[in-house]
Order: sequence, then structure tokens, then C-alpha cells
Amino acid sequence: MIDRRRLLAGSVLAAATLAAPSILKAQDRTVKMGALRLVHSMPPYFYERFLPPGMKLEIVVFDSPTDGKNAVVTKSVDFGTFGIAAAILGAAVGEPVVVVGALSNKGMGVIAKAGTDMHTIKDLKGKKVGIWPGSTQEVFILERLKMEGMSVKDITPVRVPFGEMPAMLARGDIDAYVGAEPGPGLSISTGIGQLVEYPYGTAMGGLNMIFATHADTVAKDPNLVLAMLKTHRKAVEFMTENTPAVVDMSVQKLGANRAAVEQALGAHNVEYVWKLDDTVQGQAKTYAQHMLNLKQIRALPDFGTFLNPRFSNELAAS
Repeated sequence: MIDRRRLLAGSVLAAATLAAPSILKAQDRTVKMGALRLVHSMPPYFYERFLPPGMKLEIVVFDSPTDGKNAVVTKSVDFGTFGIAAAILGAAVGEPVVVVGALSNKGMGVIAKAGTDMHTIKDLKGKKVGIWPGSTQEVFILERLKMEGMSVKDITPVRVPFGEMPAMLARGDIDAYVGAEPGPGLSISTGIGQLVEYPYGTAMGGLNMIFATHADTVAKDPNLVLAMLKTHRKAVEFMTENTPAVVDMSVQKLGANRAAVEQALGAHNVEYVWKLDDTVQGQAKTYAQHMLNLKQIRALPDFGTFLNPRFSNELAAS
């Protein structure tokens, strides 16, 4: 007669043996991470040293926040880092983009040609101002204009990608721009531009970039979401304590001008973060309301699914 205990033990051992390859396969995976070609999108470049064993990272770089968001929606990448504006634009039309963490605050700057009489937002009246449509910067400058009793009709907005703004300012194609680092840092450090302001005096604070994924990933692979947000947290904590390393990595990966990056970080115009806390969620909701008022979206996102603080809260409590 077969010993029942032996039979059970053998069954368990066989099951474990069969299961082992699938477990290893799950761990030995490559995660695709979307990033923008900006100083405040640098955290993914520091993930590798903090990844769980067996996990690899592939960084996919985008020049447009909207392209970064679309890659998440189409599952071309597993996770993406892009501006809150792009995330809201997608969520407002029902796209399955879910914000699970914050990435960076600030990173913006209103820059005018050096030596001009443009020193305040009001001084932009009648000037050609470079703005990237659909960007976080666009919402901020429109709100700042409103706060000063102005509107976009008081300036001449010129559609300009972030990377081209410093050169266009230098050539005189535009009088000022609302840029993203390292653009403002480059214009200031080369003496071509002067700071009008860092536009953070609104109810949106310095909110800029977020850490997002697809709704299916949240539902079907929550352990991966938690692992990646934990990796992001460790990277952010390292970067906060090692500014020279951030400068070096920005120069290496972005081909950025060293003086420009040092200017941006030295002015504390980039803040790397990870928590999706009550402050960030409140700023995101305020931001979305501004976009609705500006008719950039037709309806507010479903914040109950769009903003998911579950993973951030779990890490904060650990």
C-alpha cells in the first residue's frame, strides 16, 4: 500500500519543481520604462542599481509628454513618466492611464531675452512667447496670465518644442518662452536669457511630472507596480543626496550642457519626488479643473481610478 504522506510529499515536491521555472521566468523580465528628454525626467536612469533581482530595465525616450502617455495607453511601455497635463488629457477621454506615484516637481521657467525689459509676466504683453501646446507649462502660464489680469490674447503664442526654445530665443525668433529644464538653465547660464519667473505661485504649486501605468497592469500585476514604485523611491532618495551624480547622468544620457544642469539644480528648480500623497492629489485635481475651465478637456477624469495612491501609501507606511 502506498503511504499517503509519502504520496502527498512527492506531489508537493513535483509541483514545486514544475513551478520553479515559471517563477524564475517571472522574475527574469525586462520592464519597459518611458522617460522624457528632460532633467526632471532623470529618475529612471538610476533605477538599475535598485531593481529587484532578476529584473532588467529598458528605457524608452520620448520628446513629447503626449507620446510618453500614448505609449502607456498602447502598452508599448510598462510604465511612463510624463507631465500631469498629458495624463489628464488621456484620462479625461477615458484612456486607461493610472497615476500611481509622483516623479518630479518644478522644472519649469519663464525665460526672456537677456537685457530686455521683460522682468514680470505683465511684461510679456504683445511679445512672441514660445509655448508647447498640451504641456504642463502651458496650463501654468495661462493661469499666471489670468492671475495678472491677462489672457493668451495679450501675447503671441508660438508653438515650439522644449528642445528648440533656447535656440529660437537666441536667434530672436521668439521674445520669451515657457520652458522645461535644462532649457531655462541653458539660456541663463549662457547669458542669452534672463529669468522672468519660476511659475509656481498658483494653487497647483510646483506639480509637474508623474509616474503612471496602464489600468490593466494595476489590476493584473500589482506586485510589479509596487516593486517599480519602490525602485523609484530608492532612486529619488539617492538622487536627492547625490546632486553631482544627477548632473553627470544628465550630461551623459541627455547630452545636456553641464552648466545648464548645474544652473537648474543649483537654483533648486527641479525636485525629485515619489509620493502620491494628499497634496499631490489635490494639486492634480486643481490642475484638471483649470484644464476644464480652459476648455482643454471636456470633462474631468474619474479621479477614483485615475489617481491610485494605494502603492504609494503602502510604501510610505513601510
